[in-house]
Amino acid sequence: MNLRDFTSGYYKQQYQYKSFYPQPVNHQWNWDDPKINVLLEQATRALGELNAFSLIVPDVDIFINMHVVKEANSSSRIEGTRTNINEALMEEKEIVPEKRDDWQEVQNYVKAINYAVGQLEKLPLSNRLLRETHAILMEGVRGGRKYPGEFRVSQNWIGGSSISDAVFIPPHFEDVPELMSDLEKFWHNEEIDIPHLVRIAISHYQFETIHPFLDGNGRIGRLLITLYLVNHQLLAKPTLYLSDFLEKYRPSYYDALSRVRESNDLVHWIKFFLNAVITTAEKGKKTFAGILKLKEEIDGIIITLGRKAENARKIIHLLYCKPVIDVNAAVGYLGVSQKTARDLVHELEKFGILEETTGFKRNRIFLFKRYIDLF
Repeated sequence: MNLRDFTSGYYKQQYQYKSFYPQPVNHQWNWDDPKINVLLEQATRALGELNAFSLIVPDVDIFINMHVVKEANSSSRIEGTRTNINEALMEEKEIVPEKRDDWQEVQNYVKAINYAVGQLEKLPLSNRLLRETHAILMEGVRGGRKYPGEFRVSQNWIGGSSISDAVFIPPHFEDVPELMSDLEKFWHNEEIDIPHLVRIAISHYQFETIHPFLDGNGRIGRLLITLYLVNHQLLAKPTLYLSDFLEKYRPSYYDALSRVRESNDLVHWIKFFLNAVITTAEKGKKTFAGILKLKEEIDGIIITLGRKAENARKIIHLLYCKPVIDVNAAVGYLGVSQKTARDLVHELEKFGILEETTGFKRNRIFLFKRYIDLF
């Protein structure tokens, strides 16, 4: 099918409303818009260069955790949570009570991402994996009673206070299994000659239109993008997450998805998506370059610390994974006395590696701020 001939779907009369039934996507696609080809070339090159960083950066896995936290925070913010990245990195006891629900949603998303990426080592991208990931995402948080880990068995809607004034009503729940089965086949159909970036652009639109869960569709749909890229080996590591871009341009993101349903304009959505990949991959490359520069500088400082150097090196390794620490955490990680840990933390503070955030004399919390700022 040529993209210009695409018809997004049609409305089906239900009892007191009409639900939108999207056309299945598991078939051949082509286009004659040269702008797509240009953007596709740029996006593929940018993605390849980002992937190269993940292959050459030493101990790259310790830096992946911050990418995951950043994605969890940005994707959750699109859905209305108000946790900032510093808070997302802290322990629950350090979060004020009124923010703990939002904090927990972000923590669940971190767990969900890590689980899904880990499962890709033994399972292909599938509806089963998305359901399992969804169960982790929704465990014990708002929406946790809305069938976590299961496709919906009732009608949902987007916008409005009720289905009667909804902005968009996804397909009836009885159509969800068939549509999600078609989408899963599309991910792996080797008889379709279509670039992966276009395939996942279409897939993200289709997933968000089906809206297969009662809650959490936005977060799972955005995670789907990264899982697809890793599953099909466009990325060796999960280093590309689009939520930061999509949060920044949220009205345009929603508008681009709506234009497909309302005007059959899939071309506009694909161009928007490819621009998101280009911008995000370029930003990711700069982040990795900044990490390497910061690491080189800090390695140089550690060499000057004499007997403290070995413990300092261990703490810095921990901070690359989780750049928030207090003296007690340093004691537990290093297995040293309070005084030794406190002296080391203060030494790192003196060099500007750590920055105290509370202003307290006791129970002080320190950030590896220069590292966090790279994200």
